[in-house]
Amino acid sequence: MTIDEIIISALAEDIGDGDHTSLATIPAGIAGKAKLLVKDHGILCGVDLAKQIFQVVDPAILVAISIRDGASIKPGDVVFEVTGNRASILRSERVVLNFMQRLSGIATATHQAVKQLEGLKTKILDTRKTTPLLRELEKYAVRTGGGQNHRMGLYDMVLIKDNHVDYAGGIVQAINSVEAYFNRTGKKLKIEIEVRNFSELHQVLDHGKIDRIMLDNFTVNDMHEAVRMIDGRFETEASGGITEETLRAYAETGVDYISMGALTHHIKSLDMSLKAEKPNTTDF
Repeated sequence: MTIDEIIISALAEDIGDGDHTSLATIPAGIAGKAKLLVKDHGILCGVDLAKQIFQVVDPAILVAISIRDGASIKPGDVVFEVTGNRASILRSERVVLNFMQRLSGIATATHQAVKQLEGLKTKILDTRKTTPLLRELEKYAVRTGGGQNHRMGLYDMVLIKDNHVDYAGGIVQAINSVEAYFNRTGKKLKIEIEVRNFSELHQVLDHGKIDRIMLDNFTVNDMHEAVRMIDGRFETEASGGITEETLRAYAETGVDYISMGALTHHIKSLDMSLKAEKPNTTDF
C-alpha cells in the first residue's frame, strides 16, 4: 500500500459519508487558520505527511512549516500553520494528529535509545513489529530518531530464526537449505541466523556461510563471551529482553547492532493539538 493509499483509507475511515458536525456548524466556503501546537518534549516526525493529508482533503489548503522532522520540540512550539477552508481543516485534523503523534513518539523513543549509546559503535535497529500497513512510515520515524532499519519485510533479507532451525532439522541443515535455495532461484540476499545458546553458536561458527549472527536472549556476560568468540568474523546483533536500563550494558559488549521491537510497538505518542485561530465575528 502506498502512502497516498494509506492517507485515503485513513480519511475514509474517519469521515465516512461526511463530517456532519462541521457541515452543520461551519458556514460553507469560509477560510480560516489553525496551528499545530506541541504539548510534549520529543523529536518531531510526520510534517510532510501532514501536509500531504491536508492537500488530499483540499488541494487549496496552504501549510506554512516552521519546524521540520528530526528537530527537538518542546511544549509551546508551533510546527506549522494551515490556512484554508475551515471545514477542510477540521476534516483533516484527527488523521493528521494521529499520524504525527505516533510517528513523533517512535522518533522520540528511538532518539532516547540512540543517546544512551553515545561513544559506542553499536547501532540501534527496529524490527518487523510494526502496525500493519504502516511499516514504511514507522520505519521512517525510526530513522528520523537516529536509528537504523532492519529488514523491511520477509523479502529483502534471509533471517533464519529458531522456528526455521527447528523445522529445518538444525543449524547446518537450515543454512545449507538457504544456499541450495539461492543456487536454485538465483536469489542473493544477506543471511542472518539466530542462535539461542553457545551450542548453536559453535555450530554456526564451524559452518559459516552467513553474514550476521543474532544472539537471542543472551545475558550481558554471555554476550561479552559470544562477541569475543565471533571476533569480528561476522556481524553481531543482540536481541530479546533488552530494556532501557540494560541497553548500554549490552552495547558495551562490543556487539554491532541491538534490535528493539519496543521502538515501534511499545511507545508513547507525543501530545499535540491543532488549534483554530478564532475568527472575527464579522466573518460570519
